[in-house]
Formats: sequence, structure tokens, C-alpha cells
Amino acid sequence: MYQNNLTFAKQCDQEDPLAHFRNQFLLPSDNKGNPLIYLCGNSLGLQPLQTQDYITAELKDWAKHGVEGHTDAKHPWLPYHEFLTNSMAKIVGAKPNEVVVMNTLTTNLHLMMVSFYQPTKTKYKIVVESDAFPSDKYAMESQLKFHGHDPKEGLILWQPREGEDLCRFQDLETIMESQGDKIALLMIGSTNYYSGQHFPLKKITELGHKYKCMVGFDLAHGAGNIQPNLHEVGADFAVWCTYKYLNSGPGSLGGCFVHERHANNEKLNRFAGWWGHNKDTRFNMRHEFDPLSGAEGWQLSNPPILSMAAIRSSLDVFEKAGFENIRNKSEKLTGYLEFLLDELDNNNINIITPRNKEERGCQLSIQLKNADKAFHTKLTKAGVISDWREPDVIRVAPAPLYNSFEDVFEFVQRLKKVL
Repeated sequence: MYQNNLTFAKQCDQEDPLAHFRNQFLLPSDNKGNPLIYLCGNSLGLQPLQTQDYITAELKDWAKHGVEGHTDAKHPWLPYHEFLTNSMAKIVGAKPNEVVVMNTLTTNLHLMMVSFYQPTKTKYKIVVESDAFPSDKYAMESQLKFHGHDPKEGLILWQPREGEDLCRFQDLETIMESQGDKIALLMIGSTNYYSGQHFPLKKITELGHKYKCMVGFDLAHGAGNIQPNLHEVGADFAVWCTYKYLNSGPGSLGGCFVHERHANNEKLNRFAGWWGHNKDTRFNMRHEFDPLSGAEGWQLSNPPILSMAAIRSSLDVFEKAGFENIRNKSEKLTGYLEFLLDELDNNNINIITPRNKEERGCQLSIQLKNADKAFHTKLTKAGVISDWREPDVIRVAPAPLYNSFEDVFEFVQRLKKVL
């Protein structure tokens, strides 16, 4: 299927129906103007060309209209988050009323845990994969403390077996069988940031619900990368950021999913704010809190329009490309990277990301035996932008909207030289 030569890589790019989208992004170069091979979309996505125009349009409307821009701007600011909803819902496989763009990821995680982590004296524990992104673990530990529980007792780590790199679903089943009556929440990263392993979301959700636990997912490395099908999966909630695969800019807003079965559940606790209040009476400041139905009801404050303009820009690119097409290319592109790494036939290289394309997105995590960050520094000097994670892993993520097969081929050539 694949061939280890530049001619083949260029042929793949010529036949790629999404190849022209590369020209819609600003690609980094070094101080001398030489193009860099950018394989770090799993950390920060590249800027779409049109993003500057989208943001400039809002700045012009602010200058022209002042406060009246809330209603008179070309894209009025009052309902601005609604311009993002349908596209975002497609990307995460949800119904529009289940999705809202708001806040940032860890803020949203805390807000969701206020509602969906409801511990009792006996059923209070939280399950998370052992190598979850640190911010998630910090949030969960602080929630346990807030509710009067010892984090060391209350946080259960789902971890790989001795000598392995990936988590096995059977081991999660064992945890639930032994402690399910004490577990209140399964909070799992849908696609692990370190290993790149994509977990079986539906099986995890069904397992959690079997033991009457709430189930949530962190899609920071999933949204825009894999299709989580959140509504069908049946998760209670999910949170994600938009600055990685969704290319919305550093520190941009996150997204939130609340399954429709919770849309009007008044029994759920929530930390409320005025933007989650009934739109018809929001500006009549004398009313008691009347939450909007669905995910919108968890909003706190009026949204930052400039950040949302950048998100709208990127989502418009996704709409044009079609997420199914993006995913198809992603599987081929990452498959080619895997093939070329195997062709190196180097015993110092170990791909810890699953080989099964259904169990990963575009990222491959490359473990380098007897290497340290100095190796990654050499690779960076060779013109490759990737990501180093201690103690010995380089994360490489060919993003299908702007990376090419030639990028992947050239990366492996430079890696080979550094090796």
C-alpha cells in the first residue's frame, strides 16, 4: 500500500482531495524564511488565513457600533455563540442543544463536576486513566478535597499493566467490579495526551452506568481529531479545548457537552451565571434564575467575541472540508507515518500509540530508548516542530487539514539523520 520514497509521497498529495486546504493555513518558517515541518497540532493548531479577517471584522464593528454591536454587528454579539453550535455539534457527534462553546477546559470541567459529581459518604470515588493530563487530575483532586475526601483515597487510577504502555479495558472492568459501589464518577480523557490511545467511549459509558456512576470525557485531544459520537455514546458530559486540532488560537475558549437527558434536570447542582438564564428575560434584572434548556444553561458570562471569531473561522474550514473526509485522510496520513517509522528498523524506536487505527487519532507517540530532551533539541534544529514529553517520548501529530504526505516523509528523513 505505502512506499518509502518521495515520489510516492508527492503522488499521495496530488491525489489528496483535501490537499488544497493546506494553502488556507499560515505555515511556520525559521528565522531565515525556510519552511518548518510542523507536526505539533496536538498542542497548538495553526492559524487559518481567514482568521485575521474574522477578528478584524469584529474590531471594525466594535469601532463602528460600540455597545450597539450586540445587536447591530454583522454577526450580532448577543447570540454569537449560537453561530458555532451546529458545526461544533457535528465535530463531537452531538445534538445542537447538547453543545455550547464557553470558558476554558478546566473551568468547564469544574462546572461539570459541580453538577455530575455528587458524592455520598460511601459512593464518592473518581476513576481516571493514570497518565491523564495533569490539569484534569488537579481538578479532580481539588473536587475531592472540596467534598471532604482524601484525594489519595478517592482518586482511582486506571493504569497499564507492568511493562505495558496502554490501558486495557478489562482492567477498568476489574476496578468497577471491585469498587463500583464506591465510585461516583468515571472521568476519562477520550484520547490520552501522552500515549495517543483513544479509549472505547461507548463501552466505558455503559460500564459506568451499569454501576450507577456518572461518566464524563475530556476531549482535549479528541475534538477535531476523532469522532467521539457523544450523543450515541451516551456520556453524561464532556469538555474540550479548541486551540489544538480546532485551530482557534492560544488559550481560546473551550466546548462543553451535556447529554439531552439532563437538559431540564432541576435536581442537578450547578454554579449559575446570567448568560445561562432564559434569553427572554435575561436583561430584566429582577428575575430569579431560570436556566436555559440544554448545555446553554451552564453558561456563566457573556462570551469573548474575539476568541469566538477565531473559532468560527476554523469551524468554517472544517465545514468546507467535511469531518468524515478529514478523518479518512488522517487515518491514511498517520498510517504512512507509522509505515515509514517501521521502515527505519531501529530498535531504539518504539511506537507506544495503538497500531489499530480505531484506537488512535492522528498522533503517534514515539518512545526513544536511552534518549533525553537533547535529542529532541537536535530534531528541532533540523527544522521539525514536534513535542517532547518526559521521560523519553516525542509526540508527532500530522494534522490532516494542513499537513501533507511529503511532510511526513521529510520528517522521517530528518529523524533518521538525527538518529
